[in-house]
This record gives sequence, structure tokens and C-alpha cells, in this order.
Amino acid sequence: MDGMAKPPRYTPEHAQAGLDRAFPDIETWPNQFPGYEIVVDDPEFTSVCPKTGLPDFGTITIRYMPDQQCLELKSLKEYLQSYRNLGIFQENIVNRVLEDVVRSAQPVWVEVKGDFRPRGGISTVVLARWPRPENQDRSLDRPRQNRSRKP
Repeated sequence: MDGMAKPPRYTPEHAQAGLDRAFPDIETWPNQFPGYEIVVDDPEFTSVCPKTGLPDFGTITIRYMPDQQCLELKSLKEYLQSYRNLGIFQENIVNRVLEDVVRSAQPVWVEVKGDFRPRGGISTVVLARWPRPENQDRSLDRPRQNRSRKP
């Protein structure tokens, strides 16, 4: 080694890539019944790694209990398809979908799962739930650019 520090492989710009994107609205319609679950799968979900530019493929599953509103499926499909050419980390996809579903439908609870196909021999499953655990200091009302990771 020549004593020179290596530059970081991933920068804050990589970590935040895609989070400021304006996505299509997810429309809703009035729920008619209480106390049931809805599960929606997108088995052909695609996005792009913000570091390498390589495509990511996976299945996004949204499982929720509606309160007053249900997700309208055509607009949800269009919303999910808007990730197709976007450079964004898989973890950020799942959390952004979760937040956008909560903003749109205000469900009793929701779980978003991203099951991504292997790339470089490693597959990833990301699971995010709302309401968020009590000990997390994150708010849907706080602007994205002010968020920082906690240790």
C-alpha cells in the first residue's frame, strides 16, 4: 500500500439518489368494509443501481389494512413503473413506496416488501412497516433532505 486513502465506494449522493424524484400520485377510492387485508404484488419491478447503473429486478409486495381509502391499482402500477429507469438503492425504494402509500391511503397499517433478485451472487429482501417503531425518530412530515441516518 502506498499510504493513500481510498476514496469511498459509495457517497452521500449515491445514498440519496432518487429520493427527490417527483413520482406520479397514487390514487385511492373509498373503502366500503372494515377489518380486512389487501395484498398487491408487482412481480416485474425494475429499477437501476445508482452506483453501477446496472438494472435491479424484483418483486414489490404491498400488504395493508385499509381505513377510509383503498389503493387504486392502475395508478399504483403507473407509480411503480416510474422506478424503471431511476437510479435508487433497493432499501430506499421500499421505504419510499411505504411512505407514499401511507400519504395516499392512510391505512390502518402497511407493510412493503422488496424481494430483489441476486446481483453479484447476493439477493436482498427489504421489509418496511408503518406505523414505524416508536424508537425511530422519523416523520412523514419532515422533508427528505433533512433526514440523516442514526447509528
